Amino acid sequence: MIHGWDEATGEEEWRSFVADHPFGDLVAPGRDRDLPVVVPTQFVLDGDEVLIHLVRQNPVWAAIEENPSVLLSVSGDWAFIPSSWKAIGDEDPRTGIPTTYHASVQLTGVAQIVDDPAGVAEVLRIQLAGLQPDEDVVDPSEHPSRLGAIRALRLPVSEVRAKFKYGGNVDRDHRLAIAARLERRGLAGDLAAAAHVRRRTGAEAASG
Repeated sequence: MIHGWDEATGEEEWRSFVADHPFGDLVAPGRDRDLPVVVPTQFVLDGDEVLIHLVRQNPVWAAIEENPSVLLSVSGDWAFIPSSWKAIGDEDPRTGIPTTYHASVQLTGVAQIVDDPAGVAEVLRIQLAGLQPDEDVVDPSEHPSRLGAIRALRLPVSEVRAKFKYGGNVDRDHRLAIAARLERRGLAGDLAAAAHVRRRTGAEAASG
């Protein structure tokens, strides 16, 4: 569920988040299965296409062959917000309702399996350029035996669902108070969540 205040402010917001979080869950429902196949995996978003490679033995390939419609779910920058943080000024901190701030993007499309070594090598080149642009490495074609052990997946993105749950349902003062508390607490994810709160609050103020 995505409330209007949690929607992405634009394409740049969700693309930037996905670029900063190139690891997600590939979900393939298959056909007539009790459960979908879910694979945590590294990926690269190249334009409007997701690129992935996995070993040939991965069970996800059978599910994709049954039904090529798949989903890639990417989530992160989450932070738990305690009840008392929802209160400012004279408000009773005991009446606050806790929540979890987070960002999540779901990319869906019809997967294209790449089996030929030249095609797999091309996917690997793009992934390497995106994930480690400063590394000097041999071309993937220099590893013919390893190329034969993997398959690649190209996923042209047909739909994007993006949610940025960072207090958009409350006023500016409440949001900025939570951002300050996140920055002081400094747990994993807190600073990223605070940055989202401040950026989205500033964007709303600028557009208003």
